[in-house]
Order: sequence, then C-alpha cells, then structure tokens
Amino acid sequence: MMTNADNPSLQLATFGNGCFWCTEAIFQRLAGVQQVMSGYSGGDVDNPTYKQVCTGTTGHAEVIQIQFDPSVISFEELLEVFWKTHDPTTLNRQGADVGTQYRSVIFYHSESQKQQAEHFKQKLDEAGVFSAPIVTEISEFTKFYAAEADHHNYFNEHGNQGYCQAVIRPKVEKFTEVFRDKLKQD
Repeated sequence: MMTNADNPSLQLATFGNGCFWCTEAIFQRLAGVQQVMSGYSGGDVDNPTYKQVCTGTTGHAEVIQIQFDPSVISFEELLEVFWKTHDPTTLNRQGADVGTQYRSVIFYHSESQKQQAEHFKQKLDEAGVFSAPIVTEISEFTKFYAAEADHHNYFNEHGNQGYCQAVIRPKVEKFTEVFRDKLKQD
C-alpha cells in the first residue's frame, strides 16, 4: 500500500473503473500523479490473489490507487478523468469484462473526496451526460491490496501483446487526445 510518509503533501485516490491494466495506463500519464498501483479493494478476503478476485467471489474490485500532488492536479480533475474514461452506467461490467470485480467504484479517503464524488455524479446525472443513470458506487476506503508484481506497469511493459494493442492502446490514444493539457511533459 502506498503511504504519504515521505511527502505528506501528497494525497491518495482509489478508483475502480474496469480492468486495472487499462486504468493504470491512463492515470500514469497525468501531470501531478506521482505513482499508480494496481490492486484490489472493497472485498472481504485478506490478501486476495488475482486468480481469486477474477472469480468474483471475494467482493473486491480491480482498482488503482493513485498518489497525487493536489497542487498540480486536483481530486476533481482526477474524477473528471475517471468519469470520461469508462462507462459508469453499466453495472459490474466494462466492455467484455463482466463481474463485480469490474464495477465502477470510487473509494473515498476523506469526507471531502466523498462530497466531491457525490456532487460530480449528481451533476452528470442531472445533465443527462450519459444515456443511462450512473451506477458508480461511492464507498469509504478501508483496505488496499497491491496486485501481484506482473500486473504493475502492465501496458508500458507489455504494450505489444494482443490485449494491449486491441483494448488498452485505443483507450490511451483517445485519453491523450481529450486530456492533452493534463499530460506529463517528457
């Protein structure tokens, strides 16, 4: 689990919005994001494995935990990326990935994060941005379990694999077009 002991000005955000390989690749590219860790949250089994979580029986969602500098990127800006890079209207599903482990969820770390997430969700629903109501769960953060090492930095290390080419690369390319002004500068 990430901590902010070395730099207390950094904050944490924990999002589940489908496959963590996809979401990790997107959030890693944002200016102000210091670290993104793939893992599991929201379940009732201690130290779950990927294989266990994939069964959909542990209660966990595939999530990313983001360590970010709020003086560079705000939690609200992270929420904007969250809402625009997945379908928050499908219950327990993102594309071909089906099951509670792929649910749309925000695990808030503070009352402020909870209020911002709820407000943003309400505004999107009221504006009719999506063709169906948003089903994103907004729950208090309790525990985060890091995924096994071979799931970390997945797209950057395995970008030529079929799944990465067919699913992740198009999402990353669309994201970089939409959020060009929020990307890290090389």
